[in-house]
Amino acid sequence: MIKRPNLRRPTVELDPAARPSRIRRDPVPAAPERKTVVAYPTEREMWTVVIGVILFALGITVAIVGTSNNILN
Repeated sequence: MIKRPNLRRPTVELDPAARPSRIRRDPVPAAPERKTVVAYPTEREMWTVVIGVILFALGITVAIVGTSNNILN
């Protein structure tokens, strides 16, 4: 086993401060009041979601029926 030389310097003993630091800071500013925002979906957004869900379901149905006919025959 290789023994490493001790190259660390010895620590310096410092005198404790006569009193702790007293840094004065500005007080934390008060947070502004937040207004609650309620998002109402428009009719166009609702129809877009409905059409998207229907098209996705139709695509999944076509994929299942298309692969099941190939498997059964």
